Amino acid sequence: MKEAYLYEKQSGGKVRCLLCNHYCLITDGKRGLCCVRENNDGTLYSLVYEKLISASVDPIEKKPFFHFLPGSKAFSIATVGCNFRCLHCQNHEISQLPKDREGITGEKVSCEEIVAMALKYNCASISYTYTEPTIFFEYAYDTAKIAHKKGIKNTFVTNGYMTVEALDMIAPYLDGANVDIKSFSEKFYKTVCSAKLRPVLEGIKKMKDLGIWVEITTLIIPTLNDSEEELREVARFVLSVSPEIPWHVSAFYPTYQMLDKPRTPLEIIRQAREIGLKEGLKYVYSGNIPGDEGEDTSCYHCKNVLIRRWGYQISENSITEGKCPHCGTPIDGVWQ
Repeated sequence: MKEAYLYEKQSGGKVRCLLCNHYCLITDGKRGLCCVRENNDGTLYSLVYEKLISASVDPIEKKPFFHFLPGSKAFSIATVGCNFRCLHCQNHEISQLPKDREGITGEKVSCEEIVAMALKYNCASISYTYTEPTIFFEYAYDTAKIAHKKGIKNTFVTNGYMTVEALDMIAPYLDGANVDIKSFSEKFYKTVCSAKLRPVLEGIKKMKDLGIWVEITTLIIPTLNDSEEELREVARFVLSVSPEIPWHVSAFYPTYQMLDKPRTPLEIIRQAREIGLKEGLKYVYSGNIPGDEGEDTSCYHCKNVLIRRWGYQISENSITEGKCPHCGTPIDGVWQ
């Protein structure tokens, strides 16, 4: 175990966790909602430090990042645990695992070893993903600091529920974040995710202010968050933060405890993309639909296709020094 970052000792042996917006008050011998931070005699510990449950070399497009070093490889890592309880979690086998002490599993892999593996496999970045990276913050933070010194970038794939304190701490080493806006409804967040919407929106604004490259993903679930009104609300929020933020509108498929909903029809994804573009976003992408034209990156000025994709693969990338080669318009992003 490693003593946790970002907590305060309280009276009576309690501790207040300051890592995410649940702000758990944890009594001695108990854990926070994430189930991987435990109060031991008035000291908060991370139970998943250097306990790797998953590691893979992925195309950065899989995260999904479309404007962050496109075509590069990301070394993706995770531990068990999550601070959400999403009924449709596609990684529930590891995110919801640590319900008891036996559930804290993982292979002992040091921060230095993570960076060494990223270098070995020629990865341009390390992606903290699969489960919620906020809950293994100490592991991610210590790894990111080492990676930063080695010239490797760091990205979070996140539900966006971290506190201002956590964002301020990791910002010098966090280059990009893909944040889920799961819905624009507080009711959805409460009933489907056991969380709240407002902290996510505030977190996105904070990331942007800190200079972290941000992309947004919304998984569109039929009958739950697929109304034209709600999709327009999401698009308008993203626009209010910055029109340069890419918005990924992705197709849902039944999983975990949400097997009663159908797959998202292609026409709904295309409608969502059209809504985002009409509202003024520069870059809106269709997700989980390989071969759809909504996967491609086009110049928002001259409309020429600049990056052609099929799923996670790039067949063409003509962006030159961050600009459209046809009209010279700067294309927002983090480029090679």
